[in-house]
Amino acid sequence: MGTVKALLAQGGLHPHFQPIADLAEGHSAAHEALIRTPAGCPWRSPDELFAAAREEGCAVALEIECVRLALRAWMALRPAGRLFVNLSAQALVTALSQADLNLLLTLTEEAHLSASGVVIELTEHERVRDIATLEAAVARLRRHKVQIALDDFGDGRSSLRLWSELKPEFVKIDRYFVHQLPQHPEKLQTLRALIQIAQVFGSTLIAEGIETEDELHLVRDLGIRLGQGWLLGRPAHTPVARAQPAALAVIERKDLAVFPERRRTAHRRAAVPQVLREIAPVTAALSNDELLQRFSADEAAHAIAIVDGAQRPLGLVSRTRFVTQYAKPYFKELYGRQSCTLSANLSPRLLDLTADIDTLTAVLTSEDQRYLSEGVIIVEHGRYRGLGAGEDLVRAVTEARIEAARHANPLTLLPGNIPITQHIERLLEAGRDFVACYFDLNQFKPFNDLYGYWRGDEMILLAAQAITRHADTRRDFVGHVGGDDFVVLFQSDDWETRSRQALSDFNAAAAGLYDEAERLAGGVMAEDRHGNLRFHPLTTLSVGAVQVPAQEGGHLRPEDVANAAARAKRQAKALGGGLHRDALQPRHPSPAGDALPAN
Repeated sequence: MGTVKALLAQGGLHPHFQPIADLAEGHSAAHEALIRTPAGCPWRSPDELFAAAREEGCAVALEIECVRLALRAWMALRPAGRLFVNLSAQALVTALSQADLNLLLTLTEEAHLSASGVVIELTEHERVRDIATLEAAVARLRRHKVQIALDDFGDGRSSLRLWSELKPEFVKIDRYFVHQLPQHPEKLQTLRALIQIAQVFGSTLIAEGIETEDELHLVRDLGIRLGQGWLLGRPAHTPVARAQPAALAVIERKDLAVFPERRRTAHRRAAVPQVLREIAPVTAALSNDELLQRFSADEAAHAIAIVDGAQRPLGLVSRTRFVTQYAKPYFKELYGRQSCTLSANLSPRLLDLTADIDTLTAVLTSEDQRYLSEGVIIVEHGRYRGLGAGEDLVRAVTEARIEAARHANPLTLLPGNIPITQHIERLLEAGRDFVACYFDLNQFKPFNDLYGYWRGDEMILLAAQAITRHADTRRDFVGHVGGDDFVVLFQSDDWETRSRQALSDFNAAAAGLYDEAERLAGGVMAEDRHGNLRFHPLTTLSVGAVQVPAQEGGHLRPEDVANAAARAKRQAKALGGGLHRDALQPRHPSPAGDALPAN
């Protein structure tokens, strides 16, 4: 048994079957046949065996033999569901011109195996150069009701074009996109994109490599119907009817998975083009008199740049500063014919065209505030492209920060209003029981006024940590509405205990943020919202809770849930803190500012 050819002649290879489970029902919808070598074989794994076969030039013969063995074993066992057998695109194309394909089809017919239950799983399809020939082979298989699957799609080698042209009945997503899925929100976005592509091409997706309960929970709730992996079932001599107990427990769970949120970086994309003003520059040869004419001819020009012959910036002249100087007595007579560089800022702030919002923010917070009047020069590869006005920079940064905060709060990095609303929608559409809790700080403004924003941020972070610590992040969605307001969408049955623990932990820790005098006094003297000086107790945390029964979900909108939670929160604050429950009152909007914005 020293060669693969000898192994094929003597026999000894045998198939194992790994289940492909229905992630909605838990039963085995299909099995994949995987070849195993006999004891004492020099090749310890199938990969080593096929590598040796390629060296001996018998890889195609080995693949066909593996398919035959799988079909024979399958027919002897007669399990329910489809059988997936692996065949490289090269082997399939080669077999088309030989008797092997005919023998494969004859085998299914003679054994009375329904060919519609056989799926050829195309491997190594990235090596295909002659797609037309492969399409002909696939068409011939389909005439015998044999279906096609693309294996390991997304491993960096597979072809979207092949998916489009072959339109396989099944596409198996590479295990990379499932591995540690809860920790990689970008993989979740990729899976969502693949789901949309599958809908366009009419293919069924199979998620490979499911090994943990959290991975299975997320894949199930994404709507991917089929899955494969060790958690669902390992390869074995005989097929199994159901997924393993640990997997079934996840499949049968009623709670929805909390999707990992991608920390939005869209605000870091190139932001300069949106503030670019294409104002023609001048050279240092232009006189002050001529520059005045330029400003008079272009009322929209807040400033004009001075460049050299290679369009590299030399300086920037502010309209306001220049006109003020030119109006001074004798300026025209003394300096009118001199170079316009006389009134220029010869060390202007330059911004590259590809700069992001963080770079713009650095400009706004820099010590040199001349950008407010004269703006900045925008360059591309060091050459002049245009100008940016100070008010445009401020507007761009403000809008980007607001948009980013709607997705993820910049202080706590917790999901913002849009993800909160989307998760409420998921819970309502799925008809799940859940509890919406609205957390808010009591007596926070006096603390913030006394100690300043930096320590105020510490207090807000402390609240975020206490709330998150006592939520089951696999089931309970924690969001930051803004300021000192937080929302938790609990699916945990012990939500009340978790909420009270969060209140207790925060209240104990918050006192430590006060100076000793205020801590010993139990509060601070500060003005209230009406400008009256009075005593304010130490900051504490309160929470309003509203339970959403499954049967009510279909009649509610996300804003109904948010409004009810906001009302409960106001009641909790009015009572001096703690936890307050309130009942659902659909379609009665609360006063502006309390509920989540309808994004």
